[in-house]
Formats: sequence, C-alpha cells, structure tokens
Amino acid sequence: MQIYIQDKTVTKEDLDQLNHVNNVRYVQWVQDIAEAHWQQKASTRIRSDYFWVLLNHHIDYKSPAFLNDIITIKTYVAKSEGVTSNRIVEMYHKVGKKLIVRSETNWCLIAVETNKPTRITETISNLFK
Repeated sequence: MQIYIQDKTVTKEDLDQLNHVNNVRYVQWVQDIAEAHWQQKASTRIRSDYFWVLLNHHIDYKSPAFLNDIITIKTYVAKSEGVTSNRIVEMYHKVGKKLIVRSETNWCLIAVETNKPTRITETISNLFK
C-alpha cells in the first residue's frame, strides 16, 4: 500500500465563523490529496486515457484545527475492484499526532474515450500497492 503524505498549514481563508477549519475545507483537502496522489503516481499516458469520479464520501470529524496549525494529510487506496476504488484520507495535527479527520471515499474509473466506467487495469492497481 502506497501512502501519500502532504503537510498543510491552516490559513485565515480555511477558517469558519468559529475560527476553526471549515468542514467544507476538509472535504476540499480530501479531493485535493486524492488528485495529487493520482498525478504523482500515474503517467501522462494513463492520465490522458482515464480519470476518476467520486461516487460517495463519508467523513468523520474528530478534532478541530485552528489558524497556523500544521496538518499532516495521509492517503492510500485501501481496495480496488472492478471499476471502483476505495480511498482513505486521514488528517492529523503534525505536533501531537492527534487525529482531526478520517474520510473514506469511493471512486469510479472512467475511460476518456467512452466517458464510461471501465475496469481498473492491473497497471493502475499496481500504482497504489
């Protein structure tokens, strides 16, 4: 299992009226890290032939984050089967390692040529093992 990690520093634009990270921002970060992981692992050729669409999303908010907190965001593909892939994203306070958010998303692989779901190839599956 390939774990992809990014650190993010909370900015004023990330905050809601309670001065902690807005829940919508966490959802955006889940999508952003999934895309970054795909961009890093998949070749230009693979990316030109396929793309992912989100099927469903479950997120658990565990702890707040505030201005200037550094958040470590980790993601990995837990399972790929048929046309779908299950991705886990976890966000932690960099200092103290406390879990902030855990997300599970299911994605469907789409072929650019047909714009329809397509089976996940062994090549793509192996990128995330």
